[in-house]
Amino acid sequence: MKTLIQLEESGLLLLGIYLFSLLDYQWWWFLVLILAPDFSMIGYAAGNKTGAYVYNFFHHLAIAVLVYLVGIYSSNSLLQLTGVILFSHSSMDRVFGYGFKYESGFRTTHLGEIGKQSL
Repeated sequence: MKTLIQLEESGLLLLGIYLFSLLDYQWWWFLVLILAPDFSMIGYAAGNKTGAYVYNFFHHLAIAVLVYLVGIYSSNSLLQLTGVILFSHSSMDRVFGYGFKYESGFRTTHLGEIGKQSL
């Protein structure tokens, strides 16, 4: 199942890269911004529950698609860029096994435990 998820998310990441190529931005913007959604980890400063909520909000594919579509509808290239970055980042995270966070802590995700395993 893990391989199937990684293949699916790889395809979505490629779609995100393609959608970025349709925008009028230099490629270095993609490279600079691709990790920006991880700033949502700051939510963990307010505790695990808030951290998980904030992190999951910024890593939700439907939110990314909605932002992108609002950008298309309003002809706002910045919203389109934001949607593409959120979408691509979320897919990239899932390729590497980082999923939605549970309230029990940052390391516990819907794709399993991340980080070094205890011996």
